[in-house]
Amino acid sequence: MQLRPYEHQIQYYETDQMKVVHHSNYIRWFEEARTDFMRQIGLPYEELEKKGILCPVLEASAKYLRMLKFGDTARIDLTIKEYNGIKLVISYQVVNKKTNMIHCKGETSHCFLTELGKPISLKKNYPVYHEKFISCMEPEETEEPDKLETAAEPQIDEKDNKKEKVEE
Repeated sequence: MQLRPYEHQIQYYETDQMKVVHHSNYIRWFEEARTDFMRQIGLPYEELEKKGILCPVLEASAKYLRMLKFGDTARIDLTIKEYNGIKLVISYQVVNKKTNMIHCKGETSHCFLTELGKPISLKKNYPVYHEKFISCMEPEETEEPDKLETAAEPQIDEKDNKKEKVEE
């Protein structure tokens, strides 16, 4: 599924005394990008909540690499890192749209709960929703066993091979 990245025009009020974006805003942008992503895949939070499904944040982390400033436009790229029907982990990259440089990397982890706070499996209880998440995951790259064996063999030229034999 091809999704468009979320873009955020940096506002003056998001900056601090050093005239750079305050670190707390990046976590907010993760949430903005995540809600936009959910809308794009056809699962707006409003729909989930009407069905009694909650998706709380369990953890949030960010690694700040460079500073963004007022007037910059941030593009937030999002990928599903892990999903099993109950737990969802999303990775984010905040990129300066003009320079295409990564300014922040982060992650949030979530679970799915009923309104009573009990874990719920989308795979089991809402397979249509489950498939929407699965369709957004990038396929894992797997190599054929023959290729793995070939790649693992050391490449020794004849000169090195003779030297090894002498030292044995």
